[in-house]
Amino acid sequence: MEESERTSIDPKRRADHLCVLVHGFWGNPTHLEYLSKTLREKHPEDKLNILVAKSNSGTYTYDGIETGGERVTQEVETLLEELEKDGAPVAKLSVVGYSLGGLIARYAIGLLYSKGYFEKIQPVNFTTFASPHLGVRTPLWGYHNHLWNAFASRTLSSSGRQLFTIDTFRDTKRPILLVLADPDSIFMRALSLFRNRTLYANITNDRSVPYYTASITATDPFVDLDAVDIRYLDKYSSTILNPENPVPPKASQEVVPFYNRLAANSQNLLTRVPLYTALAALIPLATVVWTINSGVQSFRSNQRIQLHEQGEGLNSYRIPLLMSGNTARSTISGAFRRVNSAHGHDYLPESDGEESSETPPTASREKAEAPMPNLELKRTTSRKADFPTLALSDEQFEMIRNLDAVGWKKNLVHIRNHRHTHAAIIVRIAKPAFDEGKVVVRHWLDEEFEI
Repeated sequence: MEESERTSIDPKRRADHLCVLVHGFWGNPTHLEYLSKTLREKHPEDKLNILVAKSNSGTYTYDGIETGGERVTQEVETLLEELEKDGAPVAKLSVVGYSLGGLIARYAIGLLYSKGYFEKIQPVNFTTFASPHLGVRTPLWGYHNHLWNAFASRTLSSSGRQLFTIDTFRDTKRPILLVLADPDSIFMRALSLFRNRTLYANITNDRSVPYYTASITATDPFVDLDAVDIRYLDKYSSTILNPENPVPPKASQEVVPFYNRLAANSQNLLTRVPLYTALAALIPLATVVWTINSGVQSFRSNQRIQLHEQGEGLNSYRIPLLMSGNTARSTISGAFRRVNSAHGHDYLPESDGEESSETPPTASREKAEAPMPNLELKRTTSRKADFPTLALSDEQFEMIRNLDAVGWKKNLVHIRNHRHTHAAIIVRIAKPAFDEGKVVVRHWLDEEFEI
C-alpha cells in the first residue's frame, strides 16, 4: 500500500486488519491484480489494508522458499512499523498465497510468529490458491517421469530443488517442505493460530500444481472425470464442488464394445498426429534453450542469495525452527537419502492393513488451538476403497498427515473454459476465458474471507 493511499484516510477510521498477498513462481504483483481489486471492492480502505508483496518478482522466485519468505517478512514488518507510527496499528492479519507464494507465505508466517507478532496481532485468514504443499514430484512410474523429476529439479535453482524435495534445509538434514510441515516447527505453530485455513485446488488441467499437491491428499478422484458424478454448489456456476459429497462414483454403466472403443481411440490419435509431429520438432530445441536459460538464472539466483545472506538485519530471521527438544522427530526422515529415488507404481497396491492417512476430498474443517496438540497420529480410514492411493514418497505422506491434522477447508475447483487452469483460478490475466476464476474469487470473498 502506497503512502498516499494510507494517509488519505482519517487515522480514527483506518483499518486494523492487514491482508498480505503473495504471488507465485515467475510471478509479479500484476498476477494478483484481480484478487486485490475485488478484495478492495468488497472491503474499503477503512476496513482492510492490502499489501501485495513485490520483493520476489520475476526470476527472484528462483531464490528459494526461505529467501522469498524472509523478503516477504521484511515487507510486512516495514508496513506494520509504518502503520504503527501513523497511529493505525494492525490488530488482525490475513495471508493469501498463490502457487509457490503459498509456500513462501507459510515460511513468512513462521518468522512473524517467532518474532512475537502473533502475541499482539490476531491471525485470521490463511488461504492458498493452487499451491504445491507436497511439492511437485510426479507420482508416476517409468523412466520418462524419473528423468523429468531429475531434470526439472535441477533447472530451477533453489526453488526447483525444494519443490522436488531433493534439498537439505540448513541443519535439519531434511527438505524444507518437510520442515514446513513439522508439527513442532514455528511454521506449523503459526499456521495453527489462524482462525481460518482455506485452500483452493484445481481438479483438472493444472499442469503446474496438480490436484493432489494443491489439495493435500494422496488420492485423485478426477483422473477420469467420466467415471465420477461431480456435485457442485448451486450458487457458483458449476465451478466450486459441493463440499459435502463432491465426487460420488457413478452407477455402473453399460460397457462400450471393444471395437467401438478402439475406433474412438484411433480417431483421437489421428487428430493429434499434427500436434505430436510439431512437438517432436520443437522439444529438442526448446530443451536446449530452457537448459541454457536455467543455467544463467541459477547463476544469478546464487549471486542474489549470497547478497541476501549478507544483508543487514538478516540474523533476526535465523532463529530456531523447532519449538521443542524432540530431536527424534527432527531426524525421523534422516538425511534425504536419495536423489529422486525410484517412484514405484502409479498407485500403491491395495491392502487389507492400514489405510492411507489423507483426508477425503471434502471441505471438512477441524480447528487446532495453540499450543499445537500431539500430532503423532495413527493412520485413519479414508476413501481408499473408492479411489486408489497415489505412489507418493514417504515424505509426502508425512506432510499430508501433519498438514491435515492442523485442519483445512478444502475447496475444489472445476474450470472448463480454458486449459490453463493454474492461471484461470485467480484470473491472472484479464480475459473472458478466465471468467470462471471470477466465480472462485467470489466464493472466497463471500464464503471464506473473514474481515
